[in-house]
Amino acid sequence: MPEFSHTGNVKKEFVRKMFDDISPSYDFLNHFLSFGMDIYWRKKFIQKLNIKNDISILDVACGTGDVGFEILKRHSVSVTGIDLSPKMVELAQKKSLQKKMDNISFIEGDAENLPFESNSIDCLTISYGFRNISNYEKALEEFYRVLKPGGKLGILEFSKPTSKIIGFIFKIYFHHILPRIASFFSRSDAYRYLPESVDFFPSRHDICRKIIYSGFQRAELHDLTFGVSTIFLGYKDE
Repeated sequence: MPEFSHTGNVKKEFVRKMFDDISPSYDFLNHFLSFGMDIYWRKKFIQKLNIKNDISILDVACGTGDVGFEILKRHSVSVTGIDLSPKMVELAQKKSLQKKMDNISFIEGDAENLPFESNSIDCLTISYGFRNISNYEKALEEFYRVLKPGGKLGILEFSKPTSKIIGFIFKIYFHHILPRIASFFSRSDAYRYLPESVDFFPSRHDICRKIIYSGFQRAELHDLTFGVSTIFLGYKDE
């Protein structure tokens, strides 16, 4: 039996409160618990997006803004980050001031009800946040709605490793070691939720099917590090 709810408003409110609570240690724990791999995965994700200059990018579930900041190091674009957690948004805004980065802003909002006009965004990204959404289908319909014709969707998310050996090591670390280490720095249930949320996340091919069913012309996936993380791309018809 799962310890946490993985659908509906109960999940949404838990996720909002959880990320508010862990926000002060979020960046440190991301880098520390992944041995810095989260930085590598985000860079590979951004490379796969094949971003052109002078476009608009919406980074959903932006957290403290790392994807947006990384994009702006390499591309002349405008980025808007949106997150359900007001404290994450506050931290992202502080980081943008410290980095003195223009062309980036952050707002509080819900991935399932985006406050943007239809056909207004060139590229939509979501990095390790799709798994935390309470209704995948509703969110994907919103992503499709706000993207312009010819727009691109990029999802970076944890997956179940393709290698049995890596999968075994990953499971031991994710379920038993990571939550214990994290509990010294943050609320303990947040890092018990993480491995369970990966266990209950749909398969790679199910995610691709959901992308297609929400209206996208085609979907593709690219595994990273033996499938520990996966990049999903969706393309809106022109």
